[in-house]
Amino acid sequence: MTPNTIQNLLVLSLIVGYAGMEFVSRRTKTTVNATGNDTKLELFIFLSLLAITQPLAILVTGKLGAWLAPEYQGALAHLPAWAMVGILLVGDDMTQYWWHRLSHSPLLWPLHRAHHSASYMSIRVTFRNNFFYYLMMPGLWIAGALLYLGVGGVVYALYITVKLAVILGAHCSWRWDEPLYKIKALSPLMWVLERTISTPATHWAHHAITNDDGVGHYKGNFGNLMFIWDLIFGSAHITRRYPAQVGLIDDQLFGAEHWSHQMFYPVVQSQREHTALKFGGGAYVEPELQAGPRNP
Repeated sequence: MTPNTIQNLLVLSLIVGYAGMEFVSRRTKTTVNATGNDTKLELFIFLSLLAITQPLAILVTGKLGAWLAPEYQGALAHLPAWAMVGILLVGDDMTQYWWHRLSHSPLLWPLHRAHHSASYMSIRVTFRNNFFYYLMMPGLWIAGALLYLGVGGVVYALYITVKLAVILGAHCSWRWDEPLYKIKALSPLMWVLERTISTPATHWAHHAITNDDGVGHYKGNFGNLMFIWDLIFGSAHITRRYPAQVGLIDDQLFGAEHWSHQMFYPVVQSQREHTALKFGGGAYVEPELQAGPRNP
């Protein structure tokens, strides 16, 4: 069995497992109020990531490597597993932290807005983003280059599996960390865990519709696999609580953006009032607060 096959089987098991917990816990029925518009966006971006973006990054970096630096193919294959994981954490996960953080700036916000427009949390939101958000994500291209250099095999398969286990869990409507906070004996372990990896409590805060309740923190908690990047770079907010609402206030006021505008901006642009998805547009500012853009 090849490492790629192992990776695919493990990832599929994760998705089925988390989906099962969402269903068994009845969180899907009680909290996931997705529309057909949401479903199209989430399905099409997931398929495009699997069929186009990720394979393209691996293909192009491999071709460029063979053309520009053929002598370096597999150059890192001799490294021990721990060193490969360290390289992946920096080259893939830390760069994704910064890409995510920069995507909350006015310039890049339209490419990331789709991820925050869901008014629910679920594993189906995990890959919900603009097509060009992923196409331009540095971590995907760096990962492709690292695969060419020999950082691959079982190490890469297990790294991706662990990363997706954390990311899917952080978005899952079934909040796996919630009951663990109530067990006093686990308090020291949870203190370390919530500062090391992304959890539902910290990541849900990032999706909050407001910061006013002291729980929401949509200008921080950017970590994907490792939450420790937020601690290092000063964007962490830990409360062990969950926001009452997630999503975007402008969607509540003016209606949801069409899935095609969210996925293919700037090629396809919105005509909605107060939209960030057209040239010259910007994130909605609540008139009574004038507190600045909602999510950039």
